[in-house]
Amino acid sequence: MTTQFTKQTEISRKWFVVDATDLIVGRLATQIAKVLVGKNKATYTPHVDNGDYVVVVNADKVRFTGNKWEEKKYYRHSTRAGMLKTRTAKEMLEKRPTEILKQAVWGMLNKTHLARRQLLKLKLYTGAEHPHKAQKLEPFKLK
Repeated sequence: MTTQFTKQTEISRKWFVVDATDLIVGRLATQIAKVLVGKNKATYTPHVDNGDYVVVVNADKVRFTGNKWEEKKYYRHSTRAGMLKTRTAKEMLEKRPTEILKQAVWGMLNKTHLARRQLLKLKLYTGAEHPHKAQKLEPFKLK
C-alpha cells in the first residue's frame, strides 16, 4: 500500500472565526496553529500548505495566567550592538495588541518558508468588526 499525499490542486480551504475574549493566549495559540498547519484535517501532509484561514476578533481582550502581564518579556533586536529592546506583556498590549497572539502562534509553528506562508492566513483584529464577511466564516469550536 502506498502513502497518499495531498496535492496543491486538491486542497479546499475554509475560513474560521474565533472570538478571543477572555481566552488564555497559549491555549488559544495551540489550537490556531493546528488549524493553520492543517493538522485538523484527515488529509494532513507535512510538506504541503493545506491549512485553513483563521480570523481572530477581539484579539486585545486575551488574558494570561499568573503574573505574566508584568513578568513576561517580548524582545526585539535590530542586529546592531546594544539595540536590544524589551517590552512587558502589558506594554505590548497598549502599543501593539495583536502582536501578542501573533508571536504566540509563530512560536508554535516550524520556522520554515512554509510556516511563513501559513502565518499569513492568520488575520487578527482588535475589535469585533472585520472585513472578511464575504468568506462565509464558520465559528471555530475550541476544545
